[in-house]
Amino acid sequence: MGKFLKIRLFIQASFAALSNGYLKGFSKGRIYTGSLKYLCSPGLNCYSCPGALTSCPIGSLQATLSSREYKLALYVMGFLVVTGTLLGRFVCGFLCPFGLFQDLLFKIPFVKKIRNLPGEKFLRYFRFVILAIFVIILPLFIVDITGLGEPWFCKFICPAGTLEGGIPLVLLNKSLRNAAGFLFKWKLLILILTVVFSIIVYRPFCRYICPLGAIYGIFNKVSILRIQIDSEKCTKCGACQKKCKLDIKVFEKPDSTDCIRCGECFTACPSEAISMWKICKNSKKNFKRKSTTDNFIENSPQKC
Repeated sequence: MGKFLKIRLFIQASFAALSNGYLKGFSKGRIYTGSLKYLCSPGLNCYSCPGALTSCPIGSLQATLSSREYKLALYVMGFLVVTGTLLGRFVCGFLCPFGLFQDLLFKIPFVKKIRNLPGEKFLRYFRFVILAIFVIILPLFIVDITGLGEPWFCKFICPAGTLEGGIPLVLLNKSLRNAAGFLFKWKLLILILTVVFSIIVYRPFCRYICPLGAIYGIFNKVSILRIQIDSEKCTKCGACQKKCKLDIKVFEKPDSTDCIRCGECFTACPSEAISMWKICKNSKKNFKRKSTTDNFIENSPQKC
């Protein structure tokens, strides 16, 4: 593993640990309800995880869309817009605990890894369908007598919630174990399928299901942190696509909505044509790959 990829793994693990740093929750089987829960985590990290210090933006969005406290919904939407504008799907590649979970599962040896599933092109749009129906439409229009909607995605689909919240709480609370019924078993089945597919296919949940990835993906083309291809250096050799576990033609679509900014294409490019850059007023920073190694370094004297 190259230096950069080790750094990425360290950032992923550190952020996952910090996001779930309420250790008392794991020992007591209780959810943290302090003031930090008013803040959203950039990645998919379940509110109900006993160790979670912040809230999941997808769960928060569903909970506030139909709320009379419209300012809360505006706060969540504003958070997603700002985070997306700054980072795009860099969040998925570096700051999402469930993304790290899938990365680790994919490292498990298997007879044959599958690069793409049948109908891959259409399957990758399915996460936008999930976003529209389960995160926006159903919570917004199907409400109870108090005018509040349910968190449909969290309740019926999200495997991250089952892994981080459902299983720990059920194991730590006898009353919840006795109450666990069909819904818990259904969510457990989805989690098991996600685990199995994550061993065979790279990040299936991120590719096909995750509504948060769908939101951040929309911002990939306009985010401050993005990938740039030097057209003078690029030979279109396809080395970046071959290295990319999501099979993206980076030399053609560096701002693909599927790209999680993992940086593996940097390490593969023999022409050093790929860089990640950000705009700071009238200046530009480039983060480029070292010429004879598999990592990239900062390469700009200017400061933001």
